[in-house]
Amino acid sequence: MTDPRPDLPDAPEGPAASLNLSGLAYRAVADMIRDRRLKGGEVVVEQRLAEALGISRTPLREALQRLEGEGLVLKAANRSFVVRQVGLAEYLHSLKVREILEPEAAALAAGHIPAGRLHAVRAEAVELQGATTHTDAHWASDDNVHRIYAEHCGNEVMARLIEGLRTTTRLFEIARLSDRVGPDSGEHIAILDALIEGDAKRARRAVQAHLRSLARFTLATVS
Repeated sequence: MTDPRPDLPDAPEGPAASLNLSGLAYRAVADMIRDRRLKGGEVVVEQRLAEALGISRTPLREALQRLEGEGLVLKAANRSFVVRQVGLAEYLHSLKVREILEPEAAALAAGHIPAGRLHAVRAEAVELQGATTHTDAHWASDDNVHRIYAEHCGNEVMARLIEGLRTTTRLFEIARLSDRVGPDSGEHIAILDALIEGDAKRARRAVQAHLRSLARFTLATVS
């Protein structure tokens, strides 16, 4: 395992210290997966990682259990954790289910999202136009675009399903689609423009077009 040596802020002492350390460890490990310092299929060596983070194994294991619940890591037969690896077939199948759910979520959310929030998320997407590789800003913008309609669709079950599917597709995209930024930003802006106008049909079409574009790009570039 690559020695990450991430920086963790000082945690407060007292009864909440363990919980705070667990939260800090969760964010640190999630960042390491996103940055590919921990790659798909890689075993998490808990002792080394705990030492690198400057914490004990207890809050680290709590963080790993949380990440397991979110689908980012899996528990192996020997009770160790492994970073989840998503292959092309699982990615495309998950993307297809997203294509069923997300256009409907966007249509349901149209007219129910605060305008200020929509304009703020759109400004983020505009700033990313012209970028060539994924960055923290890109992933944050991607989360904000897709979550803004999932969280306002009025269907909590649908929102949870979308979030879980996006975890699966994100793991593949981190590893295999790091150079698809420009098309994402333009397609995200089209989605947001439809939502700003409160146009449910246009929002549905824009989300569907975005997800289909992503599938075509993947098939054309990933062997």
